[in-house]
Amino acid sequence: MNHWIALAIAIVAEVIGTTALKASNEFTRLYPSLIVVVGYGTAFYFMSISLRILPVGIMYAIWSGMGIVLISILGWLAYRQALDVPAMIGMAFIIAGVIIINMFSKTLGH
Repeated sequence: MNHWIALAIAIVAEVIGTTALKASNEFTRLYPSLIVVVGYGTAFYFMSISLRILPVGIMYAIWSGMGIVLISILGWLAYRQALDVPAMIGMAFIIAGVIIINMFSKTLGH
């Protein structure tokens, strides 16, 4: 499997798991709790696949950065959690960092 596809699956699975974490109500609701466990298990499995090629620091920076942005968007859509201007600016910097890593880092073998 392509390491970028594996990383994308890991990001999506982590976002699903983290979004379900709020719905689990501190693990007192069964189905959201199961989604958390399956989401994180899937995320870590696919992260391990991406680590066959990507350095752990780079993989984690991309995984966590994209996860932060996607979870913030889902928090806004699903739970009406508003983001203020500093939060949006900070997320823009995170996205810029991920783009810089992907476009210019020699660590990725460009």
